[in-house]
Amino acid sequence: MENGEAMDNGDVCSMLTANGGENVYSCIESDVSSADHLVVMVHGILGSASDWKFGAEQFVKRLPDKVFVHCSERNMARLTLDGVDVMGERLAEEVLEVIKQKPGLRKISFVAHSVGGLVARYAIGKLYRPPKRGTGEELSAAACNEASKGTIGDLEPINFITVASPHLGSRVPFLFGVTALERAAGHLVHWIFRRTGRHLFLTDDDEGKPPLLRRMVEDNGEYPFMSALRSFQRRVAYSNVDYDHIVGWRTSSIRRNNELPKWEDSMDEKYPHIVYEERCKACVEKKNEFTTEDDGLDQLEEELVNGLSCVTWEKVDVSFHNSRFRFAAHSVIQDSGGVVAMLYTEN
Repeated sequence: MENGEAMDNGDVCSMLTANGGENVYSCIESDVSSADHLVVMVHGILGSASDWKFGAEQFVKRLPDKVFVHCSERNMARLTLDGVDVMGERLAEEVLEVIKQKPGLRKISFVAHSVGGLVARYAIGKLYRPPKRGTGEELSAAACNEASKGTIGDLEPINFITVASPHLGSRVPFLFGVTALERAAGHLVHWIFRRTGRHLFLTDDDEGKPPLLRRMVEDNGEYPFMSALRSFQRRVAYSNVDYDHIVGWRTSSIRRNNELPKWEDSMDEKYPHIVYEERCKACVEKKNEFTTEDDGLDQLEEELVNGLSCVTWEKVDVSFHNSRFRFAAHSVIQDSGGVVAMLYTEN
């Protein structure tokens, strides 16, 4: 398929964009005209736009007259090794280009897999615009209005969904938390995954600054990261409870070890892989669960949990332990795009 050439797949059409991404939308012209909700889908490390093709089609089939889906590819393949911040800058530019090309968009959501969740969090920090200031009466009325939380790319933020994303950074799950092995693995990951690896293992110290993921749990001189995340009506974290040997359950679900819930096999035939769900309210008081003095990484992760817990989250825990593809859970959770698409709610 050439750039700008539409491909018809039944009720769903797709078109490659000049920047290498792919737009997915209804083939019915009236649906395309009325669709005012941009859904940006972001792939993980060494990925491409095609990774989200199935999930994108599910969104359009479910909400043909409401959503216009863009599968990002500005950071495809080896470009995912350039660092979370560099990728976030690229993604933000890509999103603005899509918005410019389709007038009439009013809402925006993000669905991101693996490290793509971190990239999306960085990008929204750049795209965020605070609510406009007004008179005292206008500000009082705005306080009760969700739209007063600001915009993303001048659009109303609706859903921010991550799928197996390492929000607390990465420790290799199959090393069972053995610090010496994890540190050794960290050096290897840096060599393979370059700058992105340093961000994931929280070992970057650009110009003496705290690690990037630590800076991304607050509003600072770079971008208002948390205000941007808070602006969305809904935040959802999908996590694999087992068999994900790339991103562990704790980091993808933004929980401390002692907060990981007990789960049982799902009795829901419609969503058989979902084994636990919870809605977490924003925590005002910060906790300090780590007391280990010789592992500064634990304290750093605690700061990440505290920072990200300042906003509400819906947490959906998934298990593919009965699937023959369970050892590829990190990819399967994305490939089974229906897990995300069918639980998506239009606001």
